[in-house]
Amino acid sequence: MRTTVLAALIVLALPLAAAAQPPKPAGAMPANVAAAVADPARKADAANDARRKGGELLAFAEVKPGQSVVDLIPGGGYFTRLFSAAVGDGGHVYDVWPNEYAQEADSDVKASNALAAQPHYKNVSVLLQPGNQFSVPKPVDMVFTSQNYHDYPDKFMGKIDPAVLNKQVFDALKPGGLFVIVDHVAEAGSGMRDTDTLHRIDPAIVKKQVEAAGFVFDGESNVLRNPADPHDIKVFDKAIRGHTDQFAYRFRKPG
Repeated sequence: MRTTVLAALIVLALPLAAAAQPPKPAGAMPANVAAAVADPARKADAANDARRKGGELLAFAEVKPGQSVVDLIPGGGYFTRLFSAAVGDGGHVYDVWPNEYAQEADSDVKASNALAAQPHYKNVSVLLQPGNQFSVPKPVDMVFTSQNYHDYPDKFMGKIDPAVLNKQVFDALKPGGLFVIVDHVAEAGSGMRDTDTLHRIDPAIVKKQVEAAGFVFDGESNVLRNPADPHDIKVFDKAIRGHTDQFAYRFRKPG
């Protein structure tokens, strides 16, 4: 009888013990991402963190130590530097530049090569390739592109059908891998109308196109949303530049 009563008391105490544990803070940044944000080597980027939400987007992209990731059209390397620190020595970062884009951004490509040559960024390598032939040396865990998905159908890129890119990204990912797209929001229902003029794209068409390649929509982040953006002006307009309304979508390759 005494044993039975004791067992019952233990069972009743378990929920209380669990409740006594401090809850994990909502939206807590993973340790590897927090360390990447704090990396002294990216001191110059720190002034842009509040605006670009790099740490929040890496957490959204579920970047883990040891992963192989792609920074597709890396621009000035802001996210490359974060990815490098977040995946660590056991991981790898591929900076992928389509040849067509590289011709318009020669200084940025040179900066990517210079970054990869630094010992601190030894896990970074740079790939130049035709825009309609996206590929990586081996399957990767994540492909990330910020503010550049809308460029693919434009004239300077050779009017690449986004379906071509999406299928190639799908093939480059490991099962369960992620395709994360951040871009400037266009007016609802506009499709790809504004990609070459306002440098914006309707999030709905992006979702439709990527899902058509076999991906499953896996979530979105609102950290870069700005309801004050009218969506009908160029992203370079001084009234909105640097503060455009941007969507962040995460798609997963079924695994």
